[in-house]
Amino acid sequence: MRSVFAFPAGERAETVASLDRHLPAQRDPWTVEGNLYIEIDDEQTGYLFSDWDSDDVAALEAAVGHRPTWAVQIDISGRIDGTREVHRLVELLLENGGVATDDYSAHPWTLQEIKSGALNGGLGFFDFRAHRELHHELPE
Repeated sequence: MRSVFAFPAGERAETVASLDRHLPAQRDPWTVEGNLYIEIDDEQTGYLFSDWDSDDVAALEAAVGHRPTWAVQIDISGRIDGTREVHRLVELLLENGGVATDDYSAHPWTLQEIKSGALNGGLGFFDFRAHRELHHELPE
């Protein structure tokens, strides 16, 4: 499983309502075609940041302007590429601002960066192929 965390601007309730609207009749988790599993995570009752490197949390805090208290966690099945699905979902979640992170870089990605195909350290957002090549990893 690969993961993406979205930190949408606005209130948690607004994000939940948006997910309910776009992915009706489901929750805990919401799913996209049985390949993306979407949940809200937080530090108080969940595991948000429990296994994050402190430098990655600091970069996120700098990008957002404060330490986020919750996030949308998107787990992506290894059975699919997932790039198109992740990009569509993140575009929906960040349409009013915020950032997203992925398993491949510590960079907090804005929607503008994601849409433009910007690179950070030679990687784009959710760029598992380039990450594999840079680190000489075997395919998942």
